[in-house]
Amino acid sequence: MNKFFIIMACMALSASAFSANQASGSNPNTGQSWSSEQNSSGVTTTQSSRGGEAKTKNGKGVYTSPSGKKCAKTDNYHGCQ
Repeated sequence: MNKFFIIMACMALSASAFSANQASGSNPNTGQSWSSEQNSSGVTTTQSSRGGEAKTKNGKGVYTSPSGKKCAKTDNYHGCQ
């Protein structure tokens, strides 16, 4: 669940860097990298080098960990299954 919020925070903080439909970055401390792409519906898909994936739009989203665990954040819910 922490990875979900880390990815969400990174995306929120770097929103101004998303002038194009694609972006990428890395964390030199952990060696983890990520790439992000926004489709025509406004859904941003972010994938990490370790296999995690987040799909977000308007502050809401779903994160799927490399092991298959899913976490979600909506207006009325946030948590993992």
